[in-house]
Formats: sequence, structure tokens, C-alpha cells
Amino acid sequence: MTVGLIVLCTILAILLIAFCTWFLAMKADGKCPLCILKAIGTKKLHIDLKDVPDYDNNVSVSPMMGWSSWNTLRNKISEDSIYETAQVLVNTGLADAGYRFVNIDDCWQSSMRDEAGKLQGDLETFPSGMEALCKRINALGLKMGLYSSNGTHTCEDLPASLGNEELDARTIASWGVEYLKYDFCHHKTLSGSTPIIEYIDLNRKGYHSEYVLKPEMAKFTGRTKVVKCKDLPSGKGIGFLNHGAGTATFRISVEAGGLYAMTIHSKKNLLNAKRYLQVLVNGNLYEAHFPSGRSFTPDARLQLEIRLQSGENTITLCNPIASMADSSYTQYKRMGEALRRASRDWAAFTGTPEKPITFSICEWGFGNPWNWGAKAGNMWRTTLDIFPNWKSIVHIYNRTIKLYRHASPGHVNDPDMLEVGNGKLTFEENRAHFALWCMMAAPLVLGNDIRLLEDGSPKSMDILSILTNKSLILIDQDPMVRPAKRIKKQGSIDVLARPLANGDTALCFFNKANKVKPIELDIDSLKEEKYLRFNRSGIGYEVHDLWTDERYQATKITASVPPHGVKVYRISR
Repeated sequence: MTVGLIVLCTILAILLIAFCTWFLAMKADGKCPLCILKAIGTKKLHIDLKDVPDYDNNVSVSPMMGWSSWNTLRNKISEDSIYETAQVLVNTGLADAGYRFVNIDDCWQSSMRDEAGKLQGDLETFPSGMEALCKRINALGLKMGLYSSNGTHTCEDLPASLGNEELDARTIASWGVEYLKYDFCHHKTLSGSTPIIEYIDLNRKGYHSEYVLKPEMAKFTGRTKVVKCKDLPSGKGIGFLNHGAGTATFRISVEAGGLYAMTIHSKKNLLNAKRYLQVLVNGNLYEAHFPSGRSFTPDARLQLEIRLQSGENTITLCNPIASMADSSYTQYKRMGEALRRASRDWAAFTGTPEKPITFSICEWGFGNPWNWGAKAGNMWRTTLDIFPNWKSIVHIYNRTIKLYRHASPGHVNDPDMLEVGNGKLTFEENRAHFALWCMMAAPLVLGNDIRLLEDGSPKSMDILSILTNKSLILIDQDPMVRPAKRIKKQGSIDVLARPLANGDTALCFFNKANKVKPIELDIDSLKEEKYLRFNRSGIGYEVHDLWTDERYQATKITASVPPHGVKVYRISR
């Protein structure tokens, strides 16, 4: 045997011993090691959403339209610059075209929460407070949006909403805010690990333990089971709750309904790591976060406040977190539900009409949010941030155009804000960027400094003509919300088409090349694509060129598409 082979065999033996040691240690700690291995590196959503209804918070079914502060103002924002921009939306006709949200991105908030723990506007740059600014913006016929993050801090290291979802949702609802962008900076991924649960006490405030849930009383699914644990006083507990391994369900009857303290007795962490558990009480979700810490004693307790109903109750323990997607869904769903409750509760409290809050999931596409976003919010970012250059726009388009099947009324893919008018984009690139976003049923959120559009210059007029193209906006806002599908590639030209609510079809030729490209399309060929629900008419079609406004009868379309440009048509039968 050669020296090299001996070394290799030695390394393999060491790795095998290490793996077996880890495997046995996980089992001894009440973990399902196979479930851990299965979850490593996956973005797949393991949580079953089959019976979860789509997120419904009564917002518009069409993609939102507005303006965002980040690209223009970044951290140099103030209530004056925001209100000035809001006035420009009205003055330039952008508001009349549909751009009615004034979204204030990061840096609006003070680094301090107030004495009640609530978010507050920066004390220097927003001295009047966010509620007062919202009222001024509303008085212009516009809506105000704000920003936070699904983490300990925002991307600019200011207070964010992780752990404060209910409070922050109620706060912004009380201000009259109607949009929240929820970012992903400083996020903390939920753990797929769960400690061994020894038993659970239930008692009303002022009472000693009234009900005890012991492991042998539970009904188990999956790999979850009672395991031995010499470190616990009872010598046993519920194990294999980790990484979606299974569930433990108790059925308990109580005489008096109301708030109960739930005390979860568990084995302390072996590896000084945080762990997690979901507790479903009659279908209502409560979350238990077990802290990391030193194990001077082997057992620990953690308390939740839950609501039981008089009579029969069902309590299920589980930890469905087996991937980043599971963690992201759970956290964004938490904030989405908090926002939905907050807007409705505030309307009921004040006796005023509800102002539902459009919830924007800005998870950057890391956990494939298009697979779960419709269950948690209204829109979801498909990629990292956009930049004002052609390469960035094409990259985001290429990723988002594939996701057409995931959008529906009130739930849309978000390829990030528009860069029309920014950077060194050419006139044709600006038109293509806008048209592609309209074809993809994307939110139309302006990212340029619209205050510059009041100067009356040819460039400003060109930008305004693009952004206020009524025919294209109608495509974007079509209530059926069926984004374009790339139905064909012809050299450097992508052929996109989307069905519209009145039976029309939107068609776009997108030329990615650096020179003019010709194309010809037989309109009847659209019937071959089932997604379009296009039926042969037997006669000609009315073709509407959405840039030139030319209308004509035809059975085929012939076009020369400019470099980095588009041709867009609405076809009627």
C-alpha cells in the first residue's frame, strides 16, 4: 500500500469517526440527524402551504405605483425634501397618471425608539413627526409609505422590527401609513433546532400549575417521539422536533377560557446555540425562542402567554424550519399578519375607514420568495438591488421574466424600482426598461429625482412621456395580473406576450443587441401558446403601437427594433 493511499484512508477514517460521533451526539440531544443533513444548503420551502390562503389585506389588486426616496436622496432625506417631491408628483401629472405612493426608504427613523418603545422619525430631519407628514401628503391626494427591516437593524443600522412586529405595525397604522417595505439586512435566520421538551405547565395568572402536558399524553407524527434524557429530572422528553421532523399534539379540556401562562420545561442547549419552537394553539401561532447560554443546570424553562378556549383545545408543537426559505416565510408572514391586524384594529378603534397597508417583501430573492410570497404579502423582490445601468436592468429582467406564473391579483413579482431617468441610460433603454416592467406586471415605483422634471427641458419631457404613457400603464395595471411570458427567442430578440382582462393581448419585441434588428410575427401563431388563451379570429386584428399610438388592421406584425429597445403592441380581436 502506498503512502498516499494510507494517508487517504486515514483521512477518510477520521471523517467517518467524526461523522458517527456527530450523528450519535445529535440523537443523544434529541435531534433527527437525517433531517439536519437533508436540510443543508437547500432553498426549498418545506412548510406545507397547501391549505394556507393567499394573503388578503384588501389592497388594490393591481401593482402599486409611486416614488421611492432611496435612489435620489439615500440618507440625506428630510420632511421638507419628501413633501417637496410629493408636490412634484402632483404638479407634473405623475399623480394623475397613477403614481400616488410616496415611499420613504431607510433613514427616516431616529436611532432611538421613544419612551414607549415605539419607532419615531429622526428628531432633526423629521421634527414634525411621521403622522403629521403623512397627513400633509394625504392632503395632496397621495399615500405615504415607510421602510423597516426583518432584522435587528435596517441596512443603514437604524432600529428595525425583528421582535417588535406587533408594536411597529400598530405604530405605522396609527400614523396612516399605507405601504411598508420590509428589507432583509441584519436578519437573524430562525433555527431548525429544538431542545428536548420535558413537559409543559399551563396556568392562569395568580394560579399555580393547573394543567400539565407530559410527553406520553402527546400524539406524534413523523419522526417525533419520546426520547430518553438522563440530564432531565424525569429522564425523558419529546425529541426529534427539529428541522421539520414531525409534530407532537396535545388535546386538553379546560374549564375557563382566557389567557394562560405556558411554561415549557426543556433540556438546556448543549452547543450554546439558539433554538426555536412553534406552538399552535387552536390554529393560532405562538413562537418560542430558546436563548443560548451557559448550562450551570441541565434543565430550563421558557414562558409564553397563550389564549385557551373553554372546553377542548388543541396544542401542537413543531419546528418546520429546515431552510432559509422556511425561516424567511415565517418571519415575513409574522409581519404581514401584524400589519393586517393593525390596519383593521386602528380603523375599528377610531371609527374611520380602514387604510390597508401594502406589504412589500424585500428578501432579495435569497429564499425564492415567489414560492411563498403570495401567502405572506403583496409583492416580493426577485433579486438584489437594481442599479442605473443596462447590465443591471437586463439581469433583473432575465430573472424575473421566468416567474410569470407566480403572480396573481394583489400578489406580484417585484424587480425593484424604476431607474428611468437615472445614470447614463439612453432614451431607448429608458423606454425598454419601462415597457419591460409594465409587461411583467411589476410595481412602478419611480427612483429618479422627479423634482428635475419641472425644468421643461427636452430630456425631462422625454422622461415624462415615458413614465406617463397611458397605454403602457394600462398594461401594467391590468386587473387580471397575468405577467408576460417569453414565448419565443429570435436571435437577440425576445418575444413577450401577456393576456389582458378584456381579451386583448399585449405583445413586446425586446432587442438585447447593440444594433437594429428586424422581426416579423404572424399574429395567428399566438394561439399556439396556451398561457395567452388566444383564439383565432378568422379575420384581421386591430394592432395598436403603444409608443407611436398608431392603430391599424393586420394579420402579421413587421418591425425594426432599435438597439436595446422595444416595440410594444396591444392586439384586439
